[in-house]
Amino acid sequence: MKKYFITTFGCQMNKSDSERISAKLKELGYQSAPDPSGADLIVINMCSVRQSAVDRVYGRFNQFKKLKKQNSNFKTLLTGCVLPSDLKKFKKYFNYILSIKTLPYWEQALSKNHFYYYPSQRTQKFKTDYLKNTPCYQNNFSAYVPISIGCDNFCSYCVVPYTRGPLISRSSKDILAQIKNLVKKGFKEIWLIGENVNSWKVEKERNSRFNPPLTKSPPSLREGGREKERIGFPELLRMVNEIPGDFWISFTSSHPKDFSDKLIKTMKQCAKVTDYISLPIQSGDNQVLKAMNRPYKVSDYKKIVKKIRKSIPDVYLSTDIIVGFPEETKKQFANTAKLFKELRFDMAYIAEYSPRRGTTAFKVKDNVSQKEKQQRREILTKILEKTAIAKNKKYIGKTIEVLISNVIKNKFLVGKTKNYKTVKIVDLPPQIKPQQMIGRIAKAKVIDIIPWGLKAELESGW
Repeated sequence: MKKYFITTFGCQMNKSDSERISAKLKELGYQSAPDPSGADLIVINMCSVRQSAVDRVYGRFNQFKKLKKQNSNFKTLLTGCVLPSDLKKFKKYFNYILSIKTLPYWEQALSKNHFYYYPSQRTQKFKTDYLKNTPCYQNNFSAYVPISIGCDNFCSYCVVPYTRGPLISRSSKDILAQIKNLVKKGFKEIWLIGENVNSWKVEKERNSRFNPPLTKSPPSLREGGREKERIGFPELLRMVNEIPGDFWISFTSSHPKDFSDKLIKTMKQCAKVTDYISLPIQSGDNQVLKAMNRPYKVSDYKKIVKKIRKSIPDVYLSTDIIVGFPEETKKQFANTAKLFKELRFDMAYIAEYSPRRGTTAFKVKDNVSQKEKQQRREILTKILEKTAIAKNKKYIGKTIEVLISNVIKNKFLVGKTKNYKTVKIVDLPPQIKPQQMIGRIAKAKVIDIIPWGLKAELESGW
């Protein structure tokens, strides 16, 4: 039996895509290999957000040569987020270059020695059809559920609109069917994912003869005696929340321009939705935001955060930041540092800007030195760390719920709270079998803090 090995770079969308690739290959008779040396087919699921991500793919070519010498049947396949300009360069290194959107047709491609099928990601031909392929989930308690693919934002530093294409929303019917199936199987955590989840919108059809529309539709949306009602992400959250079962709902990633009052109200009212929000701001300076093509001001972002924290006091707020954007001055960076101190984020993913060919920002000189970028990242990290320690201390003595995800040295349990804080559970009672706790939601009492998280003990009764 042929074996495969998948290397995944990038975001949750790529990880979710790899789960579908794994399922597809098993359907075609392949078996998963524990490492590349035992594989007949290596799949690279590529990320193109930064040049460093692309360079990691190039770094695999020497490994390919060695494996080819060991196995004459050895093949390589590239998929994921790939720019058209990179496709030409990679052709000589891979046997197959296949768009993830064409996954239902991979059987025909893999029957050949070489095949390249990467239609423009802006084509509407395939839409979200490949998401109907049932994934081979990485575990049996937490699952990614894509609700859309693509992006229409065109941030000046990002290639996603060129590699993933325009935003296409998946039907609510397909999303809900997948989640209902997961809940029946006992999954405890559902992650709704997309490049911009809160811009999800679909047309919901209602039979106007029997069900009056919830809102008046313009004539252009009335077709054949049926009313079409446009619903958005808050409505989808409510529908998922109404699915019977004991599970958590999280989502990522959000765009500030689409984070509405309605969404905040919905999060507060839906008990299964976690108090976790990823809300990337990217910079704390208005001029830099404008250069990034982020259509909001710092004051707009602050207003959103104020509303969120008023409605959801225990919210865990995460953000994304790029330091050293082209022509970012020390004064402009100081505005970002000031914002960090003021908004007191629970977590931040801080990236040092790297030029990416194909983006608008690539045309501007990268004039901030690597040393300066590193220093700016370290400054923000120290502010973040100080904030995290102060916030986590407030949890000492409190009882929390923890979704157990891992076991360390068969001695400690590791998991996340409902607002996404990392928890290490120590001093397990002798009757507890650690491996059997994975995937369960346990109650624990916080006894101390650890770097970026909490230390706790299981409450009596386990």
